[in-house]
Amino acid sequence: MTISLYAASVPVFKQMLTSLSAVLKKAEEHAAAKNIDPAALLQARLFPDMFPLTRQVQIACDFARGVPSRLAGVDVPKHEDVETTFEQLQALLKETLEYLATFTPAQVDGNEEREIVTRPGTPKERKFTGQSYLLTYGLQHFFFHVTTAYALLRHNGVEVGKMDYVGQPQS
Repeated sequence: MTISLYAASVPVFKQMLTSLSAVLKKAEEHAAAKNIDPAALLQARLFPDMFPLTRQVQIACDFARGVPSRLAGVDVPKHEDVETTFEQLQALLKETLEYLATFTPAQVDGNEEREIVTRPGTPKERKFTGQSYLLTYGLQHFFFHVTTAYALLRHNGVEVGKMDYVGQPQS
């Protein structure tokens, strides 16, 4: 049996972004209940050289939009990544989930050998096949940023656990 690129990407992104949305909601409620300035959580970092929570969420959404777009051979939608509030991050997550819902298996599957070129930094360039891009690059970066967002909130006292992180499987 071969792997479905669609099944290994779009439903996974949906599940994790939905759980990230729920975790952010708990964080916002935590800040209100404990009289914590929301910016303290939104700008929290695990270490000074790491991105803050807002940027972790933005990058997770960037990968969730970019991976299926590249696999399907469509332009990756541009996003400015200017969110600074929980409300704006929730809107970004909603927008990203709506975008993911536009993909069908027929658009993504069968592109295992499609050449995908990334340019993570000038003049760096990386070339992948579609399957390699998904399985050795896209998923890893996406999960790193979702996990870091979760860890930032947990570290700052938001009462979340493994099931909050995992969320509900998507069909």
